This record gives sequence, C-alpha cells and structure tokens, in this order.
Amino acid sequence: MRILQVVITVQGEHGGIPVICTRLAAAQAAAGASVGLLSYPAPAGSKSVIDNLRTLPGGSSVTIHDLPPLTRRELYFPSGARPVVRKIMSSYDVVHIHALWEPFQWMVGAEAKRAGVPYCVVLHGLLDHWTLAQSALKKKIALALRARRFLNEASFLHVGNIDEQKAIEGLGLTAKREIIPNGVFLEEFANLPPKGSFHAKHPELKGQPYILFLSRIHLKKGLDYLADAFAIVAKSRPDVRLVVAGMDEGYQATFERMIAGHGLADRTHLVGPLYGEAKLAAFNDAACFCLPSRQEGFSIAITESLACGTPAVVSRDCHYPEVEDVGAGAVTTLDAAATAQGLLRVLSGDREAMGARGRELVRTRFNWPAVAQATFAAYSRAGVRG
Repeated sequence: MRILQVVITVQGEHGGIPVICTRLAAAQAAAGASVGLLSYPAPAGSKSVIDNLRTLPGGSSVTIHDLPPLTRRELYFPSGARPVVRKIMSSYDVVHIHALWEPFQWMVGAEAKRAGVPYCVVLHGLLDHWTLAQSALKKKIALALRARRFLNEASFLHVGNIDEQKAIEGLGLTAKREIIPNGVFLEEFANLPPKGSFHAKHPELKGQPYILFLSRIHLKKGLDYLADAFAIVAKSRPDVRLVVAGMDEGYQATFERMIAGHGLADRTHLVGPLYGEAKLAAFNDAACFCLPSRQEGFSIAITESLACGTPAVVSRDCHYPEVEDVGAGAVTTLDAAATAQGLLRVLSGDREAMGARGRELVRTRFNWPAVAQATFAAYSRAGVRG
C-alpha cells in the first residue's frame, strides 16, 4: 500500500501534530507500506521533527516531499504547494491529512479528489467544543466556506478516542468515523537515562521530588489550574517542587505572575522545551506528571509519561480515562482543588506500582506498530486498494 502522510509543518515547536504525523509514517513504513511525507519545511533555526524521524523504526524509508517555504501568502493561498501535490498525488493509494483549519489541507483534499485518491482527516481534537469556542466566528466561516465540505468528502475522519467521536456528533458531518489512538515506539523507552540524570543537570532542584508539566505554555494547557493546585500541594508537601517544560506560546508571563503571587517562585522551575534524552530524563526523575488541560485530542505527553513509568495526574478534558482505569495515576475535574487532591493522592501513593501499570498499558495498547495496523484496517474498511 502507498500512503501519503500530510502535515502543514514539521516544526517541532508546533506541538504534537508534527510528532504524531511523522511517527505514524515511520510505523506504517516499518509495517511494509510505501510511505511519503508531505509538509512545508521547518524554518531555519527551528527544530525539525524530520531529524528524529530518521532514527525511528521504518523512518529511514519514508520519502520526504519538499514544499517551498511557508510564507504568509502561502499560508492563505497555497499556490506554491499545489504543483507538487498535483505531481505526486497519483503515486499514492490513500492520503492521510493531519488537521483541518488551513487552506493547505483543503487544497490537498481537493487534489486527492481530483485524482480519484481517497483521503482521511485526523482531527487532533480540533473540533472539540473548547477549541471551536476559540476564534469561534473564524471557525464558523471556515466551516461554511470550505472545511465542512473537506471533512464530508473524506473517506473517514480519524478520531483519537470515543470522547472525540461524541464531541463531533452534533456538527452534521457525514463522513464515517474511525477511532484510532496515538502511541509511542517502545524502543525509545527501552533504555531510559539513569535515575538522577535530570536532577544532576538541574542542581537548583536540590534533589527534591518534583511535579512535571511538559507541554506548550498556553492557556489551553491549564497552567492557571496548575499554579493554584501547586499552591495547595505546597502547603502540605514542602519538599515538592514544580518543573514546567515547554515552549512559551504567550502564557508564560501570566503563569509566572500567578506563581509569584502564591510565593512559590523559588520552588517553580521553568526549563524551556525539552527533547530527546533531556525529555526522557525529566519524565524519569519526576515524582509525577501533571496535565490539567482544557482540551486534548490524544496526548502524546501523557503516553510518554506512562511509557517512562511515571504516574500521571490529568484532567477529564484530556480524554485519557485509562490513566485511572488501570491505576496509573488520577483523572480529575478541571478544577484546582481537584487537581491538587489528585496530585497529593499520587505523591503519597505507591508510585512504583502506578508506573508499572502505566508502562503495561502503553506496551499493550498505545504503541505505534499497533496503531499502524489499525490504520491499515481502517483504509480497508474505507475501500482503499493497494
């Protein structure tokens, strides 16, 4: 089977979507498919997820289709990408398009239809109620002008979990849905950095236990809830610190003011974005991971935490009930007091046992080879031949 994976950017700073796209491409290639990856290049000086793709199982055999730089004009009128898309489209049996709000994705869908090639769309939580409420008028206009047609003409919509499927039921979309989670490559977690590696690189932690937040520093990620929750935790656990790792997307100053207002600046450490070994070391040394997000599709960060054997405390809006179902942490309401209660429960519990249950969950259900097989089955149900 010949599969074209499509994502607007491979810039690592753009969060989980580029990471998910490239890992799915690698997993499909490792399973024997002929896979191409179509994207605009990462800007000079930024981190490209292509660098990591080549180190993944199957990643070295993924064909990269280069597009011209993503200028402001190209973002709204993808005329530079269209000739490339038109040229390569007939070389593929199916197109797997990630995200839905940019004209680039609509153009790729239109070119696929023009060439008679079926396509599917990964929603990545972008039609969740909270997301639709952000810039609501723009999204209504986009749905009316092109996005709805783009989605309805897809062979299927790829959703991450049952909650995401339920969230789109009232939108009047006619395409079939396929629930396919994200995963990790277990090989990347087979040899974690030695315990204490992150502490050694960050002596300001003084070897004390810490709660880890690792995601984009954005209002959506619930850092306001985390700041207030940490203030509650700090009163009964004076030994615990908070580490915040991620790229600032306009919310860091607000978060720092909140932390300072609680008198916890000396126990809160913002370390910037972490990748590779540094990220794994942060997970491996953490007492627990916390993501009190307002909305997630299927969080890679939560999955990575569990793969490292680190218990997780997440909001219900992360749509990851398995954390509590298997006893790998706590799932709480989107509330500071509830988040604090979940953190205290995990911090005082048997974290080693929780971690073992989280690793087993990822090993058996949320790994990329299994996800790749699920996509092949979905293509078959959609009538794709190749």
